[in-house]
Amino acid sequence: MPHTPFGSLIPEILAARTFAVVGASRDPAKYGHMVYTTLKQAGYETFAVNPTADEIDGDPAYPSLDNLPRTPECVVTVVPPAVTETVARAAARHGTRYLWMQPGSESEAAVHAAHAAGLCTVHGGPCIMVAVKSHARRRRT
Repeated sequence: MPHTPFGSLIPEILAARTFAVVGASRDPAKYGHMVYTTLKQAGYETFAVNPTADEIDGDPAYPSLDNLPRTPECVVTVVPPAVTETVARAAARHGTRYLWMQPGSESEAAVHAAHAAGLCTVHGGPCIMVAVKSHARRRRT
């Protein structure tokens, strides 16, 4: 798959309705929690993926993408880069179209794994929370 600059993908991804946050956290001070709640509060159907949590922010948490009730259009990673590589392959296997690698969760190997799996990716770019808030402001004006 040819590389698409992430700037052109962001509006397309934010038009999606379903997201999974791999690395969602119970701890409100952690980015995994903030990303999850930002997407949820913005009105997206959002699934929390965390193998050690039963629930996050009052919602069920799932141990992996394999356990989700439906395939998300976009998977957001808030995990170490080695985990992102595995997530990329799993997301592609389930038919997910987009993978948003939060700053710090990307690596050259993770990007290669995502592209090899046919995913459209955002990496090395903005935090999804910034993009969601910016997108919401533009919709209101």
